[in-house]
Amino acid sequence: MKKYNIAVVNGDGIGHEIVPASLQVLEAVAEAYQFELTSTAFPWGAGYYKEHGEFMPTDGLETLGKFDAILFGAVGLPEVDDTLPFKLYTARVRTHFQQYVNYRPVRLLPGVEGPLRNKTGKDIDFVVLRENTEGEFVQNGKIFYPDEPHGLATETNVFTRAGIEQVAHYAFQLARKRRNHVTNVTKSNTMIYTLAYWDYVMGQVAAEYPDVTYRQMYVDAASANFVLRPELFDVVVTTNMIGDILSDLGGAIMGSLGLGPSGNLRPEKDQPSMFEPIHGSAPDIAGQGIANPVGQIWSGALLLEHLGEQAAADAIVSAIEKTLEAGVKTRDLGGTASTQAVADAVISHLTGPA
Repeated sequence: MKKYNIAVVNGDGIGHEIVPASLQVLEAVAEAYQFELTSTAFPWGAGYYKEHGEFMPTDGLETLGKFDAILFGAVGLPEVDDTLPFKLYTARVRTHFQQYVNYRPVRLLPGVEGPLRNKTGKDIDFVVLRENTEGEFVQNGKIFYPDEPHGLATETNVFTRAGIEQVAHYAFQLARKRRNHVTNVTKSNTMIYTLAYWDYVMGQVAAEYPDVTYRQMYVDAASANFVLRPELFDVVVTTNMIGDILSDLGGAIMGSLGLGPSGNLRPEKDQPSMFEPIHGSAPDIAGQGIANPVGQIWSGALLLEHLGEQAAADAIVSAIEKTLEAGVKTRDLGGTASTQAVADAVISHLTGPA
């Protein structure tokens, strides 16, 4: 029997409700597909910061490095500076473990009425791949004389050939498993150095995959086409900040940010990857039992897919679809089901190996 050891970090807010719901589904599917899943919980996040002055202990990254994968909720509380969660937890994990691919599926699920008129599940089915450790989010800058008339701030983007190439190769290899189409979303007509270089390297990698259709699209056009013609997209590859924005737009056209999963991937699997929903900690609805757990449960499916348990991952996604088709939905989708009721329904719809 295969054994997997995962770290569980609920984080803050609704993370304390949706992560346990996802873990229940993972434990149920592990039993059905006969592999062992051991989990260890860590109380890290903004709440931990309020008590200890840090989002995780000094040896937190060393601790996480001993696990096969990380199941993560979301971090952030209104009373904690909102620049700190990314700086002190999320970015530290992503960069330390070199999780250079942020993988975000965008699909209109059965049973969900999306906001786009006349668009169906056949039209909305693509993946946004966001370069996850470089680009605009390296926090390489400084504020000078903030309260003076001559105050100024700088922020320098960082793009390396190695960083661009590795996410590009992942994109083209993924496209070969899907519909053989890659769209590079860029803004090189105005960011004429960094993103021109991004496009240059991306084009060189594209030439190594002549069987995959390659297209370049500026982000303003891509934003419009996400809404007007989502059927154009198969695999979208883009930079850290552009991908952050576009993937939330992708969640919106799915019908709710509560549906969107993501994986911070280390494709080589020599270090752990981290799986989380695309939304935040939503402290305004925390503790009410109404948060949508689908994005977190689907993130658990991505975790299993990454570990090589494809059949179990597919079983979770199928169970999510059946749950939504049956009308078991939380308030964000127009339903009345609780967080736990959705998790229970997903578990009830799980099927074992054929």
